[in-house]
Amino acid sequence: MQNQLNRLLPVCFVAALTILSACNKNKDVIALNAGGSGSGSGSGTTTSQMKDSVLMHTRDIYLWNTQVPAGFNAQSYSDPAAIMTAIRPYSNEPGFSGSVDRWSFAMKKTEWDQMSGGMGTLSATAQGDFGFSVFFRAEGDLRVSLVEPKAPAGLAGIRRGWKITAINGNTNITTANSDFIVNAVYYSTGNTFTFQKPEGGTVTKTLSAGHYTEKPVYLDTVYQTGGKRIGYLVLNSFLGNTTQMNSEFQRVFTKFANAQVTDVVVDLRYNGGGYVSLAAQLSNYLAKSSLNGTLMMKQLYNNENSANNITTNFNKAGSVNLDDVYFIVGRGTASASELLINNLKPVMDVKLIGASATHGKPVGFFPIPVSDWYIFPVSFKTVNKNGEGNYYNGFAVNAQVADGLDKDWGDLNEASLASAVRNITSGSYRPALEDPYQEDVAVSNGNNKLNEPGLKITVDVPKGFK
Repeated sequence: MQNQLNRLLPVCFVAALTILSACNKNKDVIALNAGGSGSGSGSGTTTSQMKDSVLMHTRDIYLWNTQVPAGFNAQSYSDPAAIMTAIRPYSNEPGFSGSVDRWSFAMKKTEWDQMSGGMGTLSATAQGDFGFSVFFRAEGDLRVSLVEPKAPAGLAGIRRGWKITAINGNTNITTANSDFIVNAVYYSTGNTFTFQKPEGGTVTKTLSAGHYTEKPVYLDTVYQTGGKRIGYLVLNSFLGNTTQMNSEFQRVFTKFANAQVTDVVVDLRYNGGGYVSLAAQLSNYLAKSSLNGTLMMKQLYNNENSANNITTNFNKAGSVNLDDVYFIVGRGTASASELLINNLKPVMDVKLIGASATHGKPVGFFPIPVSDWYIFPVSFKTVNKNGEGNYYNGFAVNAQVADGLDKDWGDLNEASLASAVRNITSGSYRPALEDPYQEDVAVSNGNNKLNEPGLKITVDVPKGFK
């Protein structure tokens, strides 16, 4: 998971002059030529000058820049990451008590280059990570929620649904010990895990942290049930090589079209976001062709940069035409994933299913180079066709359903997928005699801690900046 970051977020640039293309990754990075010794490569830049440059760009680009006090002293903070954290309290929005910014951050350039290209997306630490994430299914029942196939955990054969019974021999796998679990799973270079498999039997795996290429599309398949043809897409990220991702979207929706799907379920439950362009393209695949040329979304900057606001219209992709769409979501659904949902809410019947509301990140940023860092002050907000976009509390679900952590991807008995299929085929989210799901308070608090390390990101290139 992204080191010390909340999972998924919008990313964009302001005051940019030059777009740099990175080899083989198709990353969107903008070099600022704003003057001052803090810009560019950082050659000869002192720590003091670097901090001044961070504050200079923040005062220009930050969405709430007028709220940053005139006396804010960047020199009193240790590094760009600390400065970004320190500006967060200056982000008040009408209708919300206190500040809303939970995301402004900074990252060493080498770490961002790995993450943004789909290398080690679960970790921004120098050594990488094990490539799996965890959540509590119940008190004392910690499950593997996601495994990157090319990561150390994936190469060791670990699967979603496996129960962790011990870490380095420590069997205290409880919500009260969540801090220990977070450090062991996300911030360690090497640990030994004991797992209980759903089918029975235990196995012990010793893992060493590493970097890897993530797999954004975990699964795509078509189910024929109840007279319906249901397309199911598990999408873990909107990051990586954008050309390859667009090819994947084309492949999946060609498959859905050839199968004559009547309904589509998109699983975003752990998708923390990524590139705005990919979220917009998936919107185009899910939307009807009748929406061509109509407003999809707007990206809005602060008043000083409003001339660079961006308007995006629908441009239908593929031949799948839907009246409604189902999204499986949760606390890990953030940023670009929420942007996708918000884009479609005014124009389709959007139905959300999951164990909790989404994260609540309607804002974005982009990497601004300062010395050997990139800073990411929140720089824009997004709104849909109806001007709606202040979902800082996340999107509530239509049906609160357990995250079926005891089942692997695509299992029709997995709780969230089963609920979506049931609603499509019968109009009901759960069996008549089944009580609504409610997550235990201790489990919810524990899972919130386990979700904190994940990155929440929406990345874009501000096309209007000159």
